[in-house]
Amino acid sequence: MNTSVRSTTRLLGAGLRALVILTLVCGVLYPLAVTGVAQGLFHDKANGSEIRSEGKVVGSELIGQRYDLPLKKGEETAAPDLKWFQPRPSNGLGENTVNTQYKLLLSGATNRSGDNKELLKWVTDAKAAVVEDNSTADYKVKSSDVPADAVTSSGSGLDPHISLGYAELQVHRVAEKNHLRVGQVEELVKKHTDGRILGFMGEPRVNVLKLNIALKELAEKN
Repeated sequence: MNTSVRSTTRLLGAGLRALVILTLVCGVLYPLAVTGVAQGLFHDKANGSEIRSEGKVVGSELIGQRYDLPLKKGEETAAPDLKWFQPRPSNGLGENTVNTQYKLLLSGATNRSGDNKELLKWVTDAKAAVVEDNSTADYKVKSSDVPADAVTSSGSGLDPHISLGYAELQVHRVAEKNHLRVGQVEELVKKHTDGRILGFMGEPRVNVLKLNIALKELAEKN
């Protein structure tokens, strides 16, 4: 009987010591070490890849945002604010936040099969809107000019980038709305175009939030 009690006590003691040691190592020391390394070597990424404008955090380099006009009475979907470069169609992006905080609603894709009637209508309507919104008095957009990312959302619905082609498609409209020269806006797009990863993976892309911050600064100078 005493032997059984001593054995049980030893097992409980060993289990308790293991719990304390593993909690200390895995729950305290390891997280502190990882956090320290991350803050020391990858400070910006460890803190969410924040983007700042005028001394304020306005978003993340990794999460897309909307640039819409205030929702009008009776509207279910806000109209895009055409003075800004527009992101990909989204399923869940929050409010435009060039200078204010934004709320993230949800993340999700809008996947459908290639011959789905609902998808075909979405794409057709989106393409017509892109053509109409981006055509100006001296620049007419053709349906064949519209790239795929202008009319389809990304897998998460939160993609912060657009293709170089979609950015260039918007240049004339953005220049007109902000009373800038086309060349000025083209130069902005060029400066904010990221190349292929490691020089060969993916395609050139443009971070919309970074580009719109630069656009805001340029428009305020003119």
